[in-house]
Amino acid sequence: MSDFALNSFFYPRPSAVPAITDQEFRLFQALIHRETGIYLSDAKKTLLVARLARRLRELRLESFGAYYRRVVAPNDEEERIRLIDSICTNETRFFREPQQFDFIKRHIIPEWVSQSEVGRRPRRVRVWSAACSTGEEPYSIAMTLLHHLQPSAGWEIEVLATDISTRALDEARAATWGIEKADEIPPEYLKTFMLRGRRSQEGKMMASRDLRDVIRWLRVNLNDETYSVPGRFDMILCRNVLIYFDEASRSRVIARLLGHLSSSGYFFVGQAENLSPAKASIRSIFPNVYRIAGKENQRPL
Repeated sequence: MSDFALNSFFYPRPSAVPAITDQEFRLFQALIHRETGIYLSDAKKTLLVARLARRLRELRLESFGAYYRRVVAPNDEEERIRLIDSICTNETRFFREPQQFDFIKRHIIPEWVSQSEVGRRPRRVRVWSAACSTGEEPYSIAMTLLHHLQPSAGWEIEVLATDISTRALDEARAATWGIEKADEIPPEYLKTFMLRGRRSQEGKMMASRDLRDVIRWLRVNLNDETYSVPGRFDMILCRNVLIYFDEASRSRVIARLLGHLSSSGYFFVGQAENLSPAKASIRSIFPNVYRIAGKENQRPL
């Protein structure tokens, strides 16, 4: 009887995930905080193991310590990016926190239109979606602006979408989703800006060319000391990511983002986020919407 079994070489039994020691967790905790500003509490140890286990198996490494040594090797920046991709949470949806989009539609856009009509601003809008995840936020912003500030009326829309995760940005650029996501999009936008898949793409939808053309994608780590982002913006959205930073890192990120906001611009954050470190320099004008403090921006809308 043969000692060889058919196909057994090609289908190896998956190895068990090694346990992570407290010391190994501390090393990753410090590395991730240093690289991204994200602080993993001790309660996140199980999450870290779950996120990294597949990579350990792919590399045939027997311990998290071995993987840590691989990640910090000076010639392996690609693996550090893989690590960051693994621990980033990319939870998002179209028109998340709809009250903020309603505020844009009912207050900000009419303000811009009125200013343009009397020559107080050009018909050009620049928006930065920081920590854009898989792209639903910048596509939502682009749909809102293109619908109300149409290029045929002379408006130029530019949306910069950035994230630390290369995997999330790749998904965002593809601009393709399961058709069930259509329920998240208002009907008037869905009809204008989304294409329904047919034949081999049945069950999917894709952003139209007009929508895709106004968005530019860029990898940006909000924990970096400076951002390779040109110019100032009329609106910056950094929603549902600041909660992952400790207070010191959060304060630095907010200050850097505000440095890219125009003096009359709008800064959006998520519902659960605390901007107390920056309260001296900004003023709340709507729940989780701020403007830089100044004479021209003191009256809430």
